[in-house]
Amino acid sequence: MKRQLILVSLLVSLLIITGCDRKNEGTVPVNLRTEYLTDPIGIDTTSPRFTWEYQSTDDSFVPTRTEVTVSTSPDMKQNKKVLNWQSSKPENRMSEIGKLSLQPATHYYWTVTVWDADGRECRTSEVASFETGYISFPVFSSKWITDGNNKDFEPAPMFRKTFTVGKAVRDARLYVASAGYNEMFINGERVGGHYLDPGYTHFDKRILYVTHDVTGMVKEGDNAIAAVLGNGWYNVQSVAVWDFEKARWRDRPRMYCELRLVYDDGSTDSIVTDESWRTAVGPYIYNDLYSGDMYDATLEEKGWNNTGFDDSQWKLVTVTASPASKVVAQQMPPIRITQEYAPVDMKAFGNKLYVYSFPKNIAGFCRLKVKGERGTRITLKHGELLKKDGRLEQGNINIYYHPVKPYEMFQTDVYTLRGDGTEEVFIPAFTYHGFQYVEVESDKPVALTSQSLTALSVHTDVKPVGRFECSNPMLTKIWDATMQAYVNNLHSIPTDCPQREKNGWTADAHVAVDLGLLGFDGITFYEKWMNDFIDNQRDSIGDISGIIPTATWGYGDWPGPVWDAAMFIIPNALYNYYGTQHSIEQLYPTMERYLEYLKTKETPEGTLANGIGDWVFWKTSTNTEYTSTAYYYLDNVLMARFAGLLKKDATPYQQKAGELKAIINKKFFNAETGEYAGGTQAAQGVALYLGLVPEGKEELVAKTLRDKIVANDCFLDFGLLGSKTVPAMLTKYGYIEDAMKMILKTEAPSWGYWVETMGYTTLPETWKMNDKFADASLNHVFMGDVSAWMMNTLAGINYDPSSPGFGHILITPHFVKELDWARGDYHSVRGRIMSEWKRDGNHVILDVTIPAGCTADVIVDGKTQSLGSGTHTLTF
Repeated sequence: MKRQLILVSLLVSLLIITGCDRKNEGTVPVNLRTEYLTDPIGIDTTSPRFTWEYQSTDDSFVPTRTEVTVSTSPDMKQNKKVLNWQSSKPENRMSEIGKLSLQPATHYYWTVTVWDADGRECRTSEVASFETGYISFPVFSSKWITDGNNKDFEPAPMFRKTFTVGKAVRDARLYVASAGYNEMFINGERVGGHYLDPGYTHFDKRILYVTHDVTGMVKEGDNAIAAVLGNGWYNVQSVAVWDFEKARWRDRPRMYCELRLVYDDGSTDSIVTDESWRTAVGPYIYNDLYSGDMYDATLEEKGWNNTGFDDSQWKLVTVTASPASKVVAQQMPPIRITQEYAPVDMKAFGNKLYVYSFPKNIAGFCRLKVKGERGTRITLKHGELLKKDGRLEQGNINIYYHPVKPYEMFQTDVYTLRGDGTEEVFIPAFTYHGFQYVEVESDKPVALTSQSLTALSVHTDVKPVGRFECSNPMLTKIWDATMQAYVNNLHSIPTDCPQREKNGWTADAHVAVDLGLLGFDGITFYEKWMNDFIDNQRDSIGDISGIIPTATWGYGDWPGPVWDAAMFIIPNALYNYYGTQHSIEQLYPTMERYLEYLKTKETPEGTLANGIGDWVFWKTSTNTEYTSTAYYYLDNVLMARFAGLLKKDATPYQQKAGELKAIINKKFFNAETGEYAGGTQAAQGVALYLGLVPEGKEELVAKTLRDKIVANDCFLDFGLLGSKTVPAMLTKYGYIEDAMKMILKTEAPSWGYWVETMGYTTLPETWKMNDKFADASLNHVFMGDVSAWMMNTLAGINYDPSSPGFGHILITPHFVKELDWARGDYHSVRGRIMSEWKRDGNHVILDVTIPAGCTADVIVDGKTQSLGSGTHTLTF
């Protein structure tokens, strides 16, 4: 009996000990995100994507099973649903999430628990949240309203409504959709920190709505809600070459909003746009994206956006129809003021003219603080250059703007003082500019100081996730200038430049997608833009335009296939960097129709002869029939990959890619010399980069590329496509020393010429500015892939195409003799990756950090070393 008791006691102790061992307390999911956003509100999906990272003390940690718990209460008890899937079978995740049956306008909370390879349960994450929006628009009884004026009437429409709240408010949400930009107010206070909302779309097909948490702004008793609408891209006022003033959707701005209240007792109420709202015009006398804002403070009606205002003289609104059949949530970071810059210099030309210089070339607008006589008219003109006499020079960017009204001025805001003796503050509401210099001129004397004007950087507020730096300050400057140019060109779409055009040029975006995703968390921004591709495609033809969105401009044979390839390249990049097939799934029918369209453009030889290619080359142009057909080949290669991912038949695309490769090599490849299309640097780079070269000829083609560069004293001689492909292919085939010689040049043409010799803080459009200023923006990003090359090659941080989303990482640093150290830091979708090397005598010390739950291969000089998660130090 005694022996049995001892055995039972030992067994119980063993179970207790084993039970303790079955818990992995050192591992926990962190950085939980819904739809790649942190605690978002107003998302429009019934099957949200949940992502997270791991924090772990166990470098061998590998997740094997996942449990996501979703509830409608933060204690995770109400309406609880538990979803399970094996981590090795991510395809089961979406079918599980589809069981959630999410409801509109509902706040949800969720946690994650995972089990490791030993079957041990890890710590449960902290609670994250998300809130649905309408899901299916419209749910509530709001109506679209406008003021009844026509599209050419310039003063901006203002709207207001008062309402009474009879009990305590627990939550308040403001849902706003508008055609044209909106600025909202509750009880006299501006709602949120967003600017230029909502994002740019094809307004007759899709409009975005935005959700604001306004809980603290609504009070018991009397309240007022107000709005002013700007033209934005919906109602472009001034004339330029892209025909936006003729857009099929162009009309007077209009809006839809609902203020939804949830009271402490659980009951709800809604204040909606309807016939009861009132409207007028006031100080917002003109606004246009290419010109600027004109604001006349003498026309202000004090308190117009607050309670207690007498609006009896305001007229009732006009109820109108929705401009688009789709109204969907804006599920990306908003445009915000991200940084403020004080001037580094101010030069006064008397007491009516001042020129301000700022430290960087930015996109945004200025905040003016001024006192003066009532009616004093002040203009703020923005540009990137100064003339020799210190005045502003707009000649390099004021090229395509053709105003027909005498008071329209390019990149110029106008403020008229109310003159009440107090300091007045002016910030434009409905425009933005590209500038480093501002010329402020008044029609009456005003006293301005260096504190009177502040430059405000304004762009889609994507989170920085990557940083490269090294022992050569010039290379770090190139990285910084690239990233500055990149964010300057994010305003709900990726643009070419923030001043002259502001257009969504497709090739500009696809050649910059790697540098963009290595620098910033841009997935939701790009997914929004990919939806614009769907809306852009002409159903009867299947083609897309070279700028997206557009009304009519940019369709047809120009720009052509190299530009259109963004439809394939960007979804492929999102899959590589984030592991999500969402854009691939969404665009697949659009891609199918587009490839059928391309077949109708083939020459009798099977090539594509239309379009442009290696844009803004230095001296040597590359055959565009070659580049167009090469990217037609790439389209089919990627389409075959997408078909495989979506479990569709990839055979037709594989066959077509094979046929195109054969056609290209027959027509454009000289197998004896290793030259493609005459042997330009870009032609050689494209052939190697896209995988066009016949097996066994790669080394010859690469050597030919290298020889061409060496013969040119290691100067580059290419444009957009060469900048993407040549440094990468020189490196791949063993010629990194020649790539470094090219990249370290400080004479034109070179990146060093831009940042070192000329001192530019962003990347220009051309290798050297034309004296005639033709197409010479100083704020383009499309030749900045050299920064991605630095992160990939010098620091060595790379995704593994066979393990998308950085589940497995390739660390491939190059210890080039020109550098003493290099460092890349990248916060991937799986967590932080770091690769830093430095010389130590005859050795190189490499420190590598790999996120928990991931693996990596370090490849140096052809030798591979496999690593788990954690921080590792290697010596070479």
